[in-house]
Amino acid sequence: MNPVELVKAAVFGIVEGITEWLPISSTGHMLLLEQFVSMDVSEDFWNMFLVVIQLGAILAVCVIFFHQLNPFSPKKSADEKRGTWSLWGKTIVACMPAAVIGIPIDDWMEENLGSPFVIAAALIVYGIAFIVIETVRGRRARALVESAPRHLAAPASLSTSELADADARVKTLDELDWKTAMGIGLFQVLSIVPGTSRSGSTIIGGLLLGCSRTVAAEFTFFLAIPVMVGASALRLVKYFLAGNMFSGTEAAVLATGCVVAFVVSLAAIRFLMSFVRRHDFKPFGWYRIVLGVAVIAWFALVA
Repeated sequence: MNPVELVKAAVFGIVEGITEWLPISSTGHMLLLEQFVSMDVSEDFWNMFLVVIQLGAILAVCVIFFHQLNPFSPKKSADEKRGTWSLWGKTIVACMPAAVIGIPIDDWMEENLGSPFVIAAALIVYGIAFIVIETVRGRRARALVESAPRHLAAPASLSTSELADADARVKTLDELDWKTAMGIGLFQVLSIVPGTSRSGSTIIGGLLLGCSRTVAAEFTFFLAIPVMVGASALRLVKYFLAGNMFSGTEAAVLATGCVVAFVVSLAAIRFLMSFVRRHDFKPFGWYRIVLGVAVIAWFALVA
């Protein structure tokens, strides 16, 4: 077993754990990292590894939100348990568009839209979208405050991002209705284009449909559970049906990547939830634009 390969797997696990949850596109970052860190594995294993490593990341969601997602918790009242089952129902329903549309064209998208320039374009377009959406939300929130009677105005200590969330139609997951959940699910379909970012597309959808940043981010995490588990299972089935088997080194590489992605995801999810309580998503938008330009520049030079 080559320890260097385990170190490489850990590096990919770190990048996966960070970029899977922040709305900055894990695909774009993995593409760039692959240019500098090449693993000594077969192409079939590599393609499978990039998907299945997400299982480590999704386990972090299950750990952090275990109580919120557990409908059998003895600490919950009957109403709370019904609310949890309802949340799971909305999650499954919201995943249906991506499953119906994404699974049949998964291989085609990977073969035809996986170029660096498509990924870069998606990074830039959605980066601009984040900036525009947050700017509009902030201006609307400020306008409402300025037009409100002084005794009803929001505290001056609130930031623009907090004011925008205070004006949101859906402020908690309990207020998330089935129609809005399905709408967010439709936005998730956009993430089949490489570089879009699954979390980026669903967060944008949540914001446009009237959700607060916290609700948009949390529901994005929950949507990832069936989507990423399903995608990983599908990729593993394809891998084994093609006659592949893990060698000892490959099993260790996959395990290392998943474990590191899990640990890093714990920190990334907690960071994002803390960040969005007082800040908007504009920094991620600017980061996406810079990364997109960097991807175009790099591949234009090496082409």
